[in-house]
Amino acid sequence: MTRWTLLALLGLSLAGCQIIEPRYPAGQSERVEVIERGMPAPDAAQRPSTTGRVARRVAFPAEEYAALEKRGNATISGRLTLGGRPVANRPVSAAPVTTYSAEAAEQALAGRAVEHADPRARAYTHTTRTDANGDFRLDGLPAGEFYVSSSARDPASGETRVILRQVSLGRGQSRRIELSR
Repeated sequence: MTRWTLLALLGLSLAGCQIIEPRYPAGQSERVEVIERGMPAPDAAQRPSTTGRVARRVAFPAEEYAALEKRGNATISGRLTLGGRPVANRPVSAAPVTTYSAEAAEQALAGRAVEHADPRARAYTHTTRTDANGDFRLDGLPAGEFYVSSSARDPASGETRVILRQVSLGRGQSRRIELSR
C-alpha cells in the first residue's frame, strides 16, 4: 500500500476518538459522547463536497424528525469560553440528538465540517449569539436531548475550536451550561 493509503486508514481509525474533559456544575451531569459507526469506505468519509465540507453519509431521517416537537417552553442558557476567556458575538445552536445530527457532531469533534444540514433539519435547530460577556440564552426549546454547540478561534494557536455538549431537557426546564474548552 502507498504511504497515503496508510495515512488515510490511520486517520479513519482515529476519527471520532477524542477525549473531552467533563466540567460539570455542582449537582448537574451532562453527557458528551461521539456515536461510533462502522468504518466507512475511505472515499465516502473524506470526499469533499463542492462547498469544501465532508459529504454526509446519513440521509435525512424524515420519520425520526416527524416524531420531534419544534417548539416548547424549556430554556438552555450559559457562557461560551475558550481558555478561560469569554467569547463574544459567536453563534450558539441547539439541535435535537438524532442519527443525522450525531453524524455532524462526530465529524465536528474530529475537526471536520459536514455539508450544510437539510432545511428540514434546520427547522428543528434553535440558534442565538453570545453577548459581550460570552453569555447566551436559547428559549422555546421542546423537551428532549440536544447537542449545544459553538466554535471560536483559539487566540494561542489561531485554530478554530468546536465546543459541543449534549444536554437533556424536560418540559419547562431551565438548564445553565458552560460551553468551554
